Amino acid sequence: MIRADAKFPGVYWVQIGRKRRNLATKNLVPGFRSYDERVIRVKGEEYRIWNPERSKPAAAILKGLKDFPIRSGSRILYLGIASGTTASHFSDIIGKDGLIFGVEVSERVMRELINVSAARKNIIPILASARSPESYVDVVSMVDVVYADVAQPDQVDILIKNCNIYLRKKGYAMIAVKASSIDVTKPPKEVYRIAEEEIRGAGYEIIQTVELSPFDRKHAVILAKKS
Repeated sequence: MIRADAKFPGVYWVQIGRKRRNLATKNLVPGFRSYDERVIRVKGEEYRIWNPERSKPAAAILKGLKDFPIRSGSRILYLGIASGTTASHFSDIIGKDGLIFGVEVSERVMRELINVSAARKNIIPILASARSPESYVDVVSMVDVVYADVAQPDQVDILIKNCNIYLRKKGYAMIAVKASSIDVTKPPKEVYRIAEEEIRGAGYEIIQTVELSPFDRKHAVILAKKS
């Protein structure tokens, strides 16, 4: 059984046997797997299971995220896109009218991302450091969402620098905060609070912070909006 999520267009719930419900997105490129995801076929459509243990936004949705800014037609700047696991589900949701600018510093995983983007025409791979947002100003346009998953001590500063250049007014900033990468000596909740203060201090409204345990321990997703 499959049904669309009541709040988030492009997100689906799949019931497989007697097991718990699974998140899924409708495959934008039928017949192509972006990684080793499970694919369910229903009435001629393909749905890709969105694993919360491999994708932090999926974990955030399962943990009660109230607003999900990735929608059909969205333009996204994805910092730390890696090989494209999460981005491939974003790609399904935004569809052919949306676009993902994917910034990744590692040449090794960039090679995997290029294979994904070759099939998914709405992902543009950018080999660059997210610490230097001015280096890709000739490639990236203004976006609706900046999503960051960069496990670095200055990960919040990286997010804000990119938002200040590329995020449109009323756009969304979304970051997967890894507490141990910022300060291993502080409790994760304290690290999340400090990250919120830094984002708020840069002029953004904090919408929600969602801790991701048990899917990702010592991680949280912070969603904010540009005024």
